[in-house]
Order: sequence, then C-alpha cells, then structure tokens
Amino acid sequence: MPHVVALDAIRSCLEGVIPATVATCSADGVPNATYVSQMQYVDTRHVALSFQFFNKTHKNILDNPQATALVIDPATAAAYTLDLLFLRTETAGPLFQSMKAKLAGIASHEGMTGVFKLLGADVYRVLKVEQTPGRALERPAPRRSLLNALRQASAQLNACTSLDALFDQTLAVLGNEFDIEHALLLMADEAHERLYVVGSRGYAATGVGSEIAFGEGVIGVAAQYRTPIRISHMTMEYAYGRAARDAAAEQALPLDAQIPFPGLAEPHSQLAVPILACGRLLGVLCVESRHDLRFGYDDEDALVSLAAQFGVLALCLQRDDEDATAVAPGAARMPEGEAIEVRHYRVNDSVFFDGDYLIKGVPGAILWKLLRSCIEHGRCEFSNRELRMCPELRLPEISDNLEARLILLQRRLVERCPQLAIEKTGRGLFRLRVDCALRLIEAS
Repeated sequence: MPHVVALDAIRSCLEGVIPATVATCSADGVPNATYVSQMQYVDTRHVALSFQFFNKTHKNILDNPQATALVIDPATAAAYTLDLLFLRTETAGPLFQSMKAKLAGIASHEGMTGVFKLLGADVYRVLKVEQTPGRALERPAPRRSLLNALRQASAQLNACTSLDALFDQTLAVLGNEFDIEHALLLMADEAHERLYVVGSRGYAATGVGSEIAFGEGVIGVAAQYRTPIRISHMTMEYAYGRAARDAAAEQALPLDAQIPFPGLAEPHSQLAVPILACGRLLGVLCVESRHDLRFGYDDEDALVSLAAQFGVLALCLQRDDEDATAVAPGAARMPEGEAIEVRHYRVNDSVFFDGDYLIKGVPGAILWKLLRSCIEHGRCEFSNRELRMCPELRLPEISDNLEARLILLQRRLVERCPQLAIEKTGRGLFRLRVDCALRLIEAS
C-alpha cells in the first residue's frame, strides 16, 4: 500500500539533483510524460514547476489542469508521486526570481547555460503525496541539528547590547553553530537601492564599505524581491563580480574610488536571505561554499529565522541610541607637524586620505562633517541625534540606518586610516580622535 506523506517531509526531493518526471494529458486524452528541470517547494500545499519551453506539458495543463509528478530522494532513492492541480503561471515576482536563480545554477552545472531559460513558474496545488512501494536506502545522519544550532545562536544574539556587537556575533555564530566558513553581512540603503558590507568572515579582505546594487547577483536579487535566493551549483550569471562604476567615474574622479567586493571566486553554493523587520528591508545575510548542494531547504529555514531575529534586535539597538541628546564637553587638540591632505568630492561625498580612497556616500559625508567640526570649531564629541538633524548629510527621513553607517565608517578607519578613529563614549554618543595634522580640501 502506498504511504501518504506530508509535502514538507520530502523537500530534499525537490533540489533538482534528480529531475522530476511529470505526466499530463491532453484535452482529447493523449498522455505525455517529460522531465522538468526544477520543482520548487512553495509551501505545505503548493509546488512550482519550471516552464522553460513552449512544450506539450504546458499546453496540456492549460487544457487539462491535472498532473502527476514522480520525484526521487537523492539520498535514499525513495520515490514519491504527487497528484497536482495547475493553478497559474507567474512570470515575475519573488517565486519567479528564486526559480530563475536556481535554474541558472542547474544550467551551469549541466553545461546548458543559455539553453535553460525560465519563461514562467507554473504553480500547482498538491492534492496528495504518496511514497511508492520499493526498497530505500538508510538516510545519512545530518551534519548537525539545525534547530539546536538556531537555539544556541539566538541566545548569543539576544545577549548583544550594541549594534556593533550584533554584527560581529551574527557572523561568529554562522561559523561556530552552523559550520559556515564564508559569510557576508550587508545593510541596505533603500533610497539609492544599494547594499554595503558591514562585516564578513572567511575572506582574505573584509570588503567593509564595498557596495552592490539591488538586483545584482544573489545578494541584490534577494534585496530587490525580499525573498531568499538559494543556488546549489556554480553559476556565473549570479556571480557577485564587483559593483559597477558609479557617478565618480562619470565625473572624472579618481577611478580607484571603490572597494573590491569580497566573495569566493567560484562559489558552488550560495544562499542570500533578506533581513526584514516591521515591513522594512534592513539588509541581507549571505553565505556561500565551494561545494555543491551545501545549503538545502532546512539551512534556508534556519537562516531566515536567524535573519528575522537579527532584524528585530537591530531595530531595538538602533532606537536605544536615538535617546541620547547630551554631548559630553571636550575640545579637540590638533596634532602639530606636516599636515596630511584629506580631499572631499561633493558629487558623491567620497573622501580620499593622503591620496587613497577611504569612503563615500553617507559615511563619507559624516566623516567630512566631523573633520570640519573638529578643525574649524575645535569639537571632538558628537551625538547620533545631532547627525540625524543635520540637513547636509541628506539622510532619508525613514530607515536611515545611521548607527550602521557609523559602524561602517569606524571599521573602515580601523582598516585603512589608523590616524583617525571613532570611539563610542556612551549611548548615542561618540568621539572623533585625530592623531595627525590635517589639511581639508573641498572639491566639486
């Protein structure tokens, strides 16, 4: 007797390792069976099949919406049949983009890049799932309990008392609890539809301050459509690359005004998860591996949950820093000696220190304001609130992520400019430390 099982219990069969077989029937009763490149789990009652060609299967389901699929577990060889009812075809949106990315990975793995092109995601209701009779292999033991890893990670994130600590701890638990070697944490600049790296693990260079646009690579697509994007095989179509040249190059500014984006040169598995909280996109958490099939549905579930907790904690920690209003007294004492040139370009707020590119955008505008206040007015103590009220920084009225931008600036100074430092002095308060004489130059 066939054994009825729940759809979410066989998600490992839907990874595309073994293509699913789908049988349909035309309006006049002629059957047709074919392989499909991808069957994607949507929820406990729905799956989506990749629609790549104007083929017989798609024509059949438009005439007769009933179908049957056969899927095989790649680990145990157990087979399952799914009774399906066609509902609709999606040609845009989060589900389509997720399937498009995964199909690109499958195509690259099979040497079919340019041939496998997703035309639509055919969504089906799953009426019944049955395990077909037959011998199956014993399922290998999991690498570790992801539920326990999530529990341990959650406890460690809850112990964080600052946004800076939350960034570091999130990357640490990915390695310590989930055995993930390579990871990136990016925060969002929704006004300019870009993401900037605030931390990473497993790379030769941190890439802090580097940027990527919405829609670029798995990270940008995850941000644009606010949906997890997971790829199990290497694909150049969704490779990171480096962020495109921006307005600085167009304005004939120095061409080295960008930070190389980190990431594996040839990742074989990638998973990018949007960080969402209270309806806002805060950023993206991305992990990758040199091995195929490193991240499955369970990994995706765990990291989506982790990203959700990160988002709530990040909002709470940023709001705590908004309360401070008083600035501790303190006068800046400028060191003597030969002055180092600091050049600021207004067109994109890029800052160059002694001829080397340092930072741009909002963090660049913040640094320039702090340096001017330090040199022109002798100030070294500042508050988050006064920066939020400063019109020249052009912060968005909603979701300014100011604290994250300050952390980015602080880390960039540690890496590239030890003569300057931002030191936290209290809740929502900080000090600018200057250890050399400076000459500020404003450029258009």
